[in-house]
Amino acid sequence: MSLYRDEGVVLRNQKLGEADRIITLLTRRHGLVRAVGKGVRRTRSRFGARLEPCTHVDLQLHSGRTLDVVTQAETVRAYGEAIVTDYARYTAATAMLETAEKVVAVEKDPALRQFLLLLGALRTLGEGTHDARLVLDAYLLRSLAVAGYAPALSECARCGGRGEHRSFAIHAGGTVCSVCRPHGSVHPSPDTIRLMSSLLGGDWTAADTSDPQHRSECSGLVAAYLQWHLENGIRSLRHVERS
Repeated sequence: MSLYRDEGVVLRNQKLGEADRIITLLTRRHGLVRAVGKGVRRTRSRFGARLEPCTHVDLQLHSGRTLDVVTQAETVRAYGEAIVTDYARYTAATAMLETAEKVVAVEKDPALRQFLLLLGALRTLGEGTHDARLVLDAYLLRSLAVAGYAPALSECARCGGRGEHRSFAIHAGGTVCSVCRPHGSVHPSPDTIRLMSSLLGGDWTAADTSDPQHRSECSGLVAAYLQWHLENGIRSLRHVERS
């Protein structure tokens, strides 16, 4: 039996048999891990409550043929406790967890930057210092950037020409100039593009003072851009408050 320790964020869990669950985690050293939590659905389980989504846990696991098995679990911080009572924060967190699983995708492939990014986003959501929708959009943009899909926001995605271009083409990779603009481009407000840049770059002073109309337009672009590049729908996004 090969034992190993790691820390991770619980992304989701699903029922297995009468008392077990399959726990999906994004871990610090091993990337995406799916493991069995034996007996965690029983009321007298030693660590069932520690393996709920949005929980940062310290784990001991042993490797199995198909799925690893959780043998110990200690809560580092249960972000869900502060998030679950607020609909906007809860739906934002759910979309983050689903995105993290789909962005990393390959199991046991280390993804430290994605792990740290998710951990920081959940911490920020839990603290409630910024609008939940802004935190979600910042996470989605940065997660895509880490995965190699950062949108072009200060240059043309096709020719590289610098400037504040007025068109945005999801399938081209971001803003595009008038010469390169392909069919199907949209024309967001310049302030919307600046908001996207602020979220991607971590300029929370500018993001927090942005207009609600630009936040809504930004969210729509980010969601469309995310789902185009992942080639998979993020079902949780449909529940996120965007009004």
